[in-house]
Amino acid sequence: MAKKLMKGCEAIGEAAIKAGCKLFFGYPITPQNEIPEYMAHRLPQVGGTFVQAESEVAASNMIYGAAGSGERVFTSSSSPGISLMQEGISYIAGSELPVVIVNIMRAGPGLGGILPSQSDYFQATKGGGHGDYRLLVLAPWSVQEAADLMQDAFDLADYYRNPVMVLGDGLIGQMMEPVEFKAERTPCKPLPPKAWVATGCSGDRPTNIINSLFLDPEVLERHNQKLKAKYDLMVRDEVRCASYGTDRPYEVLVVAYGTVARVCSTALDDLREDGVGAALFRPITLFPFPYAELRAAAENARAVLVVELSTGQMIEDVRLALEGSRPIHFLGRQGGMLISPEAVSERVSAISAGLPEEVRHG
Repeated sequence: MAKKLMKGCEAIGEAAIKAGCKLFFGYPITPQNEIPEYMAHRLPQVGGTFVQAESEVAASNMIYGAAGSGERVFTSSSSPGISLMQEGISYIAGSELPVVIVNIMRAGPGLGGILPSQSDYFQATKGGGHGDYRLLVLAPWSVQEAADLMQDAFDLADYYRNPVMVLGDGLIGQMMEPVEFKAERTPCKPLPPKAWVATGCSGDRPTNIINSLFLDPEVLERHNQKLKAKYDLMVRDEVRCASYGTDRPYEVLVVAYGTVARVCSTALDDLREDGVGAALFRPITLFPFPYAELRAAAENARAVLVVELSTGQMIEDVRLALEGSRPIHFLGRQGGMLISPEAVSERVSAISAGLPEEVRHG
């Protein structure tokens, strides 16, 4: 199929439809408004339904109910809207329902601003709502990857019966790039039958009850342990990451995700021309975080630089991965201010220059 120039938000919407999504519930908030706008136009064309909810709180409960029927369903929002959805997301995770949630992050805290940010990392990866639950979190760095991961997200949600979040930012949502959708696509996971759905009882089929309320503490504990076992499977089987420049000697390993990683990849080219050895490690799954893979990539570096559009959130997972084995530096911007390739190059060069002579040339 030929490539088509699409805005990120529109590609996300089309990818959901290609994945078989027929239901969307959401509420407008910039910079993701083009997603509900696109779904409002496209879903009726494929026999689907678009509903603009009265609020993000309502949308999170609508996807709960729709997912209970076994349909593929998703919602999208931006940072404050995702905050409003957190109680519903906890209920969805506790009820083991497959939904896809897209967060096109904006600057915060509070109402903040509509420009790109990465300050929702904690919210996405550490459980933004109440209780012991986790989301599988995918972080694309291009419009094509956003479309690809969006389709994978539905497969992963169905396989694990768990919410999956695609975490982008205003750059991913608003920029236009060529996108290709395969005519035939193989699911990234085997899709189990949905024998658990609540679609009414007939014949010998048992009654299905979708619930996250367990008044017996022993039963609730067993439920939590079951969920934990599922998250452990995600940690074992679903880690995704990419490395760039690790096939040649490097002194500094740069760690970044999403569109910021693209900025860093441009900086690598400039640094190589200047004779500075640097490589890039990009987590694609933020949960599960690629701890072991990052640890292995850092073994060949003398220092690590974490680059984020925040005051430093992913850096905590980087510290956990490296366990003090390497000095870790940080470069961040906030409020919608972007990091330039030149700023990354300057910081990497300064870190490299500060290393002992035998380290830099040995």
